[in-house]
Amino acid sequence: MKVYGLDFTSAPARRKPLVALRCTLEEGTLRLEDADTLTNFEEFEAWLETPGPWVCGMDFPFGQPRDLVKAMGWRGDWSGYVDEVARLGKEGFEGAVKADMASRPYGEKWRYRLADRRSGSSSAMMLFRVPVGKMFFQGAPRLLRSGVAVEPCRPNGDPRVAVEAYPAVVARRFLGREPYKRDAVPDTPGRMAAREKLVAGLRSDAVRGAYGFGVSMGRRWRERFVEEPGADALDSLLCAIQAAWAYTRREDGWGVPPECDRNEGWIVDPALLES
Repeated sequence: MKVYGLDFTSAPARRKPLVALRCTLEEGTLRLEDADTLTNFEEFEAWLETPGPWVCGMDFPFGQPRDLVKAMGWRGDWSGYVDEVARLGKEGFEGAVKADMASRPYGEKWRYRLADRRSGSSSAMMLFRVPVGKMFFQGAPRLLRSGVAVEPCRPNGDPRVAVEAYPAVVARRFLGREPYKRDAVPDTPGRMAAREKLVAGLRSDAVRGAYGFGVSMGRRWRERFVEEPGADALDSLLCAIQAAWAYTRREDGWGVPPECDRNEGWIVDPALLES
């Protein structure tokens, strides 16, 4: 099976592109093969047309909290409210989120999906620091228009399947909360050592114990994962691991638990089932 992992950003460019890492899952091994580099959203839209079957883990929230959707008066189904968000435009969507936050008491500004709480991620509404709300605005409407199957929000039977990933969940199995990538600060020997430790963990039997398969990568990739301060390609591999695990659970709802609100979306990882 062809498996992709895609580290997402709300503003792709040549300096920080979208990295779609291509892997193959067969005979109990996820084998890393190559990568597609997408420098703008037009290239991302064209990439979504890649013929299936494939499954791709994408690092952005596919949906918004149910109570935000209700408060905004948007349609309750995923396709409906994502279409309404797209019609609002970027400024309209961000203005609606800010207005909702302004109406809520201090300490309760953010609304959370169940997947956000279980994974320890930011609210899917977040517009700054890690602006996952902006990623949602750029990503979800494009998934809607592409016609791909979006699990669990829109399981339409298309052989191209998108699942929501969050690479930090995989990384924490090996690093805890130890930082491994450069954000706003220069890279440090400590962060590089953490990436080296993470790559070693991904090649160990611990991955097979957690996800049910091993991970194989060549030396060139191992060196790149350690040397890249921003860890974009490494995060894409972590997304691919989660996508591959979801694929192995496809007969059981792609690893999405029954308590999930399917219109909010779900981050696919066994750790969220254990929480």
